[in-house]
Amino acid sequence: MYYNKVEICGVNTATLRVLSEEEKRALLLRLRAGDRTAREELICGNLRLVLSIVQRFSGRRENLDDLFQVGCIGLMKAIDNFNTDLDVKFSTYAVPMIIGEVRRYLRDNNSIRVSRSMRDLAYRALQARDGLARASLRDPTVEEIARALGEEVGAVSAAMEAIIEPVSLYESVYNDGEDSIYVIDQLCDRDNSDEGWIEDIALREAMKRLGERERSIIEMRFYRGKTQMEIAAEIGISQAQVSRLEKTALERIRKHL
Repeated sequence: MYYNKVEICGVNTATLRVLSEEEKRALLLRLRAGDRTAREELICGNLRLVLSIVQRFSGRRENLDDLFQVGCIGLMKAIDNFNTDLDVKFSTYAVPMIIGEVRRYLRDNNSIRVSRSMRDLAYRALQARDGLARASLRDPTVEEIARALGEEVGAVSAAMEAIIEPVSLYESVYNDGEDSIYVIDQLCDRDNSDEGWIEDIALREAMKRLGERERSIIEMRFYRGKTQMEIAAEIGISQAQVSRLEKTALERIRKHL
């Protein structure tokens, strides 16, 4: 992705015209009346809208030209299906159409391959979900979707999860104009905190103060999970001696820590 790129698909983005809502509505009415030239004007007058939407997907390292073309397909679908009788701005209708087209492209061209049958089930599930949501005015459960399709709940759930678009760790989730916050900034590893690293370093230093036999016993006992009997058999001493050496080593480690 290149933010400073001026030309996309042979179009100079710096010279793109932006239509007002009044101009859009007038062109849509002309198109509805059969004026096909109005369609071309609508497309050209909304390319900057497509560009602004496509740039939201910059973190996915996709080719900007490809995404722009896909976004234009979404724009054309919005133009062809917009109902001028509704009191809705064209951009309000077009934005989700363009985003949906781009997401569909990213999903179908995902590096994580999903079988055709699972993808088809997922699309059927999405259609059923939309129908149930319109009928009940709420989001249906997976069980309700599966019942409507006559499919197993587990299969429907797995199919819907399979087409969820993976998110890049370096995708921006917030930008104040200067600094960005990425997905990776919101992740934490509770098993490897700073305190854990410090304790690990201190433990390694304490282990260095042990004798060779004591260190060997502690490593086998706590790092390799061996029993005292197994250690005794391996180094040729009694279990009682292993127990005594282990307790002495642990006490020395505690004092150092």
